[in-house]
Formats: sequence, structure tokens, C-alpha cells
Amino acid sequence: MVGRFERNKDTIQEVTESAATHVGAIAGIITGAVLDVTREIGELITDAIEMREAARAARDDDERAARDGEESGEGPATSDRRSAPPAE
Repeated sequence: MVGRFERNKDTIQEVTESAATHVGAIAGIITGAVLDVTREIGELITDAIEMREAARAARDDDERAARDGEESGEGPATSDRRSAPPAE
């Protein structure tokens, strides 16, 4: 027959092992979520950088075309690219 002390020890041991397993699973879920969120934020920032660079390139092209037009006496050049999304 198992004594009271040993029963209590076994119960505490089982509860502790179960808690450790659940805490480990929860930590894995949180780790995965942090990785996913970090990846999405990184992709968002990359998209913003690419859009800024495309806008800068379009502005530089417009300025270059305007300078070339003024030098040739044609007046400022217009561009249809402002309404079109940047090509990838």
C-alpha cells in the first residue's frame, strides 16, 4: 500500500510534468507567432522601401526629361508613368 506522502509526491510530480509540457507548447506557439509577425513587418518595410525607390526613380526620370526638353527647346516633357504602378 502506498503511503500518503508518496501519493502526494506522485501527484505533485505529475502536475509539474504536465505544467512543464503545456508551458513548453505555449512557448513554441508564441515563438512561432513572433517569427511570423517579424517576417511580415520586414516584408512590409521592404515593400515601402521599394515603393520609395520607384517614386524617386520616376521623379528623377521626370526631372531628366524636363531638362532634356528645355535644352532642346521643346518645353517640359510629360510622362504617362505617374499613373502606372512601377514595373518589377
